[in-house]
Amino acid sequence: MTAELVRGQNHPLDRTRVEIRVAAGGPVVAGVTLGDEQGRLSGVEAVAHPGAPRRTGIEVPRQAAAEHRIAVDLDALSAAVHRVSVLLALPTGIGGLTAFGAAAAPSVTVTGLDGTGIARYTITGLGAESAVVAVELYRRQGTWKVRAVGQGYADGLSAMLRDQGLSQAAELAAEIEEAVGRGQARAVPAPAPLAAGRSERPGAGPAAPPAQDRPSPTPASAADGPAPSGTGAGAGAGSAAGPGAGAGAGAKAAAGAKAGDLPPAPADGGPIDYRHPRRRSTPASAAPAPSATRPAGTPPSAAGPTAPDGSPLPVAGDAAGWSMDERLYNQVWGMFEDLARSVAAYRSAADFAESRLEQELDRALADPRHRLGTAGEDARATARDKHATLVTQARAALDRDLAQLMAESEVVEPALPPAFARWDNPVWQGYHVPAERPMALRLGDLHLPEVLDLRIPMLVRLPLERGLWIDSGPDSYAHGGPGPERDIGRRELPGALTDGPPDESELRRLAMESAVAIAARLLAIHPAGDFAVQVIDPGGAAAPALAPLVESGALPAFPLPGAQGVTAVLEELTRRVELVQMAVRHRAADALPADLDTAEQLLIVHDFPHGFDDRALTRLRYLADEGPAVGVHLMLVADRAQSREYGPVLDPLWRSLLRITPVPDAHLADPWVGHAWTYEPPLAPKGSQVVRQVLGRLAEARKAS
Repeated sequence: MTAELVRGQNHPLDRTRVEIRVAAGGPVVAGVTLGDEQGRLSGVEAVAHPGAPRRTGIEVPRQAAAEHRIAVDLDALSAAVHRVSVLLALPTGIGGLTAFGAAAAPSVTVTGLDGTGIARYTITGLGAESAVVAVELYRRQGTWKVRAVGQGYADGLSAMLRDQGLSQAAELAAEIEEAVGRGQARAVPAPAPLAAGRSERPGAGPAAPPAQDRPSPTPASAADGPAPSGTGAGAGAGSAAGPGAGAGAGAKAAAGAKAGDLPPAPADGGPIDYRHPRRRSTPASAAPAPSATRPAGTPPSAAGPTAPDGSPLPVAGDAAGWSMDERLYNQVWGMFEDLARSVAAYRSAADFAESRLEQELDRALADPRHRLGTAGEDARATARDKHATLVTQARAALDRDLAQLMAESEVVEPALPPAFARWDNPVWQGYHVPAERPMALRLGDLHLPEVLDLRIPMLVRLPLERGLWIDSGPDSYAHGGPGPERDIGRRELPGALTDGPPDESELRRLAMESAVAIAARLLAIHPAGDFAVQVIDPGGAAAPALAPLVESGALPAFPLPGAQGVTAVLEELTRRVELVQMAVRHRAADALPADLDTAEQLLIVHDFPHGFDDRALTRLRYLADEGPAVGVHLMLVADRAQSREYGPVLDPLWRSLLRITPVPDAHLADPWVGHAWTYEPPLAPKGSQVVRQVLGRLAEARKAS
């Protein structure tokens, strides 16, 4: 779990190769200083900046941008370096911000190379400062830690460097500003395909080479026509290839704009547009010159597809992110927030209309004169008409938003990768064992009663930070009231449930099938051999549901029944957690025993707490608390009512788990706007063999590896 730091707080680092991610409200310059025990710098060679982005163990970006990634290898630093400070400064002369207080607070996140968050610090309270020491990594008694600093400087970069004991602070600050300016100039004449690549992943790719290192473009021919003045001027100012090369670059950029490609970066040094390439309109500076086929002054058409009313059509991956999976993940959560916001607005408007109706009816009834004649009926009719008008307007706004979200869902769902997709998605028919671990897992679907046809994927980041509890008890459903959400659930599963309270045996069967479906998905979205499943089933009742796992070899054999099987599995996993914890603590991963399975483990416990004694319960709670940090995850399939005899002893265990249900149920509370979302489990379609097929392909990959 990523630790949220406040100013002055520190946090230990469990690894020496880390990545520092910076996110700001506008373009900033990122740098790193390498100081001694007192934080003093030995010279300009102790500063990594855009003009000298690489130092031993450090690499910083070459240009100013709103997002940065800084690579740090602490083991590669010299013994004299005790403090690694991350600096942020606002560039001058490019038309950007002049003070950090004029934009959103910047944030700095220290992560592992795999993206696992370690610590995050949001630098609040900044005003007129134009430079800030964000965080520092410091060495104390051979151990590295990260500290949230947040020290700002209103006098800019030179004052910050001078405060760290650098005598050449002013000269180095000027050199950094010059390097940033050169980087902006290099970005101006870049061809459209390169601009598109940077837009796809802002700040992640290597910087463009200097103008003198690039091959000279072919001079523009007469057929190319005159280049737009804005583009030609930008190319001439930023390139040493001469006027002919500038005209050629401008003509190519104009041709790219006609074809719907991304426009080049702005020639005036303004901020780069990082919007999705299919949602961006071609800027006027990259538009072709007026001609007979296009009257002067006609605005360029949008680069992406548009609806008949001119609004942009939904595009899969239309969100910020460093990869398509991350874009889709962010887009799904954007849809979740939009649906929550739209429904909250509708409910608020409906409540307001109802309250206004009651007030107007009260006023009408409070006047005795309205009892005579038709005045009272007219007042009531007027109040009801106003109420109907308000509700109709609110519903129209909701329907408009829902139509947009439905259209976006129809585009996004087919584009989801296997980790995010439903079992009925065609992506599973072409399934191949992945080579990399996924960033998130689909645990099911969420929806609200206002729109039953719109399902939002419930995505959970991996690795799982808390265990799962699949509630197989009937009490929570039987006594939950006859709300519309429960009627929806019964209609959607007519073969499993009746019109009365859910049958206990059916719930247990569906709960175990849900557990197997989630386990199969976790196995399928990890590389072969990187994830394993173990099962505790003291009563032996889960054998039918476990058959796909056993037949594919994902589970070596059916679990041993009774207390013997419980003890054997818990002892093995407890030993694994303790050994891995010691290896991580002492940085001795190579000292782990050869017989230890280092793959991530999912422990499924069926019919808990049957077969557990006090010692087994203690070990299970230990795994629930300590296991996720070292790759051991817990999934309980249980009825909480059966553990009442233990009293409050197990309450911390239940509270630490994420409760999901084997049937649709409105139990997931949204603290943002107060909605109760209906959760639907990720079961495969009835009669489908997709889970067995996927597990079979995974078994073939394990044999081949």
